[in-house]
Amino acid sequence: MTLDTPRHLLLVSGKGTYPLLLAQSARKRGVERITALAFRGETRREITRHVDDVIWLRLGQLADLLEAAGRTGAKHAVMAGQLTPTALFTARLDSAALAMLKGLERRNAHTIFAAVADSLSKCGVDLLPANVFMESNVPEPGVLGSRHPSKTETNDISLGLNVAKVTSDLDIGQTVVVRQGTILAVEAFEGTNQTIKRAGALAGPGIVVVKVAKPSHDMRFDIPVIGMHTVRVLRSVRASVLAIEARRTLLLDKDDVIRAADSMGLSLVAMTTLDAKT
Repeated sequence: MTLDTPRHLLLVSGKGTYPLLLAQSARKRGVERITALAFRGETRREITRHVDDVIWLRLGQLADLLEAAGRTGAKHAVMAGQLTPTALFTARLDSAALAMLKGLERRNAHTIFAAVADSLSKCGVDLLPANVFMESNVPEPGVLGSRHPSKTETNDISLGLNVAKVTSDLDIGQTVVVRQGTILAVEAFEGTNQTIKRAGALAGPGIVVVKVAKPSHDMRFDIPVIGMHTVRVLRSVRASVLAIEARRTLLLDKDDVIRAADSMGLSLVAMTTLDAKT
């Protein structure tokens, strides 16, 4: 175990495979004990096979989360996996959560998770970057699969990147969908996959999907993540390109995603801000 590797890691676990993969990677990197804070109806039950302890919580119960985090004795935590966006409106919030939200001028994933991170810090728990232990899943710039984008698609990527950098900086959304120079959809509260479906319904096959991190993104939470579920959504609408931000996007099941992209003729590109055209 290196000096930078915590002995005991607190894993705040949301939906999907991300928490499972992170737990596996953390174990390989020498983390001796992993305690998961999991959410009923959100976190996969199989998390129990990848960690030492699981504490099941309900969404919206911030006081319970902070009490549980302090009780574990862990000094380092990672947030992994999304939570259902509409939970902000449907979950039963305790007084601590209500007080936290009341103090926020804007209520979006970034501001809410930042407030939770501050609360954890007051409990003596330091929140680590969300891509910690997953560096091999963060792609460098370039075409990741076998198909390069066409000239028209490259122009659409540049347009989408310019727009997505603005919308993400305004905390509106990380994803923009383009086709032949037309902005079809901008992600709002519904999330990336629903944005892709909405754009596909509008324009049919051949859409270009661009996903970025906000310019001042706090990499401890809500980082851009792409996995097989999104690839299946892209297949269902017959998208032609997925462009993600290099060095700032987490590509889960990386090899499987690249193989799937190649099999469906999807151009998978890791871009930088230099790819934007003014």
